[in-house]
Amino acid sequence: MNLSDSTTPRQSEGRLGTTDRRPLARLSAAEAVLADLRSEIESGTVPVGSRLPSESALAARYGVSRSVVREALRSCAALGLTETHTGKGTFVVSGRVSGDLVLGRYSARDLTEARPHIEIPAAGLAAVRRSEEDLATLRGIVADMALEDDPAAWVALDATFHCHIARTSGNKVFESVVTDLREALAHQSETLNLIADRQHASDLEHQKILAAIEAGSAELASAAMAEHLEAVGRALGSLGSSPPEG
Repeated sequence: MNLSDSTTPRQSEGRLGTTDRRPLARLSAAEAVLADLRSEIESGTVPVGSRLPSESALAARYGVSRSVVREALRSCAALGLTETHTGKGTFVVSGRVSGDLVLGRYSARDLTEARPHIEIPAAGLAAVRRSEEDLATLRGIVADMALEDDPAAWVALDATFHCHIARTSGNKVFESVVTDLREALAHQSETLNLIADRQHASDLEHQKILAAIEAGSAELASAAMAEHLEAVGRALGSLGSSPPEG
């Protein structure tokens, strides 16, 4: 089986390590790997307690780079399907997606409950306190995101965008909190992009936030950030649905 690292029609093996084949949807490589692994786990073909093949073995199986495999495995872990133990491997711990995304020290519920109280007022303050240098930085980030086709680079830029808005707010508490959330925000974005196809929608929402900050309107910036966070929340609510089938 060979997916390659670009968007192409793909097929999947059946049980891990066998040669049964079925078609996969037309997805990016990481999406296809995640969808296939998730399908195998949720169907019980790969039962709870099983150890998945190594990153290198999965990369060879799918014909993709190890970075693509790592991306898919991170999302499997975020969905609560697997856990990775250093020196031992990655194990299936549940046959069902968790009701709450696992994002390292924080959960999706933690982020969903906290972010509106931090990032909405931060965006409003950023709109009235931003400097030309701040605007130039935010414009550059948004422009880079619109052109970025590397998933890992995009989620890093996404986290940077939110961190810089908090910094632009001029409130050290907001800046510190959002910076502390940076890794969890990146993991959340990565998983949402793979499952809910959020990248393009996020780009448009970020552009709206930027436009409001450029306009110097605290009200519009706060509303745009609220709209973005609500959209993220809706996408998180969809994660328990079945993975796409070929």
